[in-house]
Amino acid sequence: MPEPYEPYEAYVPKEAIGHGDGGSAALAIGEAESLERPPGAGPPGGEPTGKPRSLWSDAWHDLRRNPVFLVSALVIVFLVLIAIWPKLIASGNPYRGDLARAQQGAAPGHPFGFDTQGRDVYTRVVYGARASITVGVCATAGAALLGSLMGGLAGFFGRWWDTLLSRLADIFFGIPVILGGLVFLSVITSSTVWPVVGFIVLLGWPQISRIARGAVVTAKQNDYVQAARALGAGNGRMLLRHIAPNAIAPVIVVATIALGTYIALEATLSFLGAGLKPPTVSWGIDISAASTYIRNAPHMLLWPAGALSITVLAFIMLGDAVRDALDPKLR
Repeated sequence: MPEPYEPYEAYVPKEAIGHGDGGSAALAIGEAESLERPPGAGPPGGEPTGKPRSLWSDAWHDLRRNPVFLVSALVIVFLVLIAIWPKLIASGNPYRGDLARAQQGAAPGHPFGFDTQGRDVYTRVVYGARASITVGVCATAGAALLGSLMGGLAGFFGRWWDTLLSRLADIFFGIPVILGGLVFLSVITSSTVWPVVGFIVLLGWPQISRIARGAVVTAKQNDYVQAARALGAGNGRMLLRHIAPNAIAPVIVVATIALGTYIALEATLSFLGAGLKPPTVSWGIDISAASTYIRNAPHMLLWPAGALSITVLAFIMLGDAVRDALDPKLR
């Protein structure tokens, strides 16, 4: 008499189940493995999947690999350091002169020679960076803040507010920069940098205002802004939380490029006698004083002019690199 059939469970390797059609057993093992993996670990055997990068992290990732940005950033860091601590590389006094050495060329300890009053040109070039960097940074910060505020309000509220601020910006656009500087600064006797900074901010904010207005108009049409408005978010919250972070990139690009332009503008006004005034040490003042002696002592003009050109070029290159990194169309 045959024995009754008793089913038994055969041992099936886990690898065999995973590679076959498997049915519910393979599905169960797959689910168990997925539950055992920590969050963010990615698929088994693959690379970990991280969070998607934002625009700023993406831009920084590109900037670190851009040689133009690295070179210009190193030059700017060096200029800022000598502007704050000029004695790091220059131990002399920029105001002390020796008429016996007037207009002499390079000498031991004085690689750039002397000017018409026997002052060390190298020391004055180093100390001249302070005035130029201060004017450029402060004027750019002021113009960016004022322009962003005006342009952001005009783009967000629109209607009569937009018309009023746009027409006000057009008035300042119509003022010639050089002529306006000659008229505005000629009546000011202060030898500090602040009148020049104030004038540049006064004529520099309309350009940034237009950029900020266009960026805000574009940003406020996005779906997340409309959703925030539908959920009852106020104007201040939408401006600061949702619109400003997504509209600030074009302003940063324009302001970075404008910084070099403002430094050149300060030197131009100082060259014409309407910008910074002695005893302030400035590249523009030294270039103006050396322009009549270019045949007899060209070193007096070439060194401060070269320092000015390198500074302006470094900031313009930095602005170009930032623009390339923040512009999605160039990716």
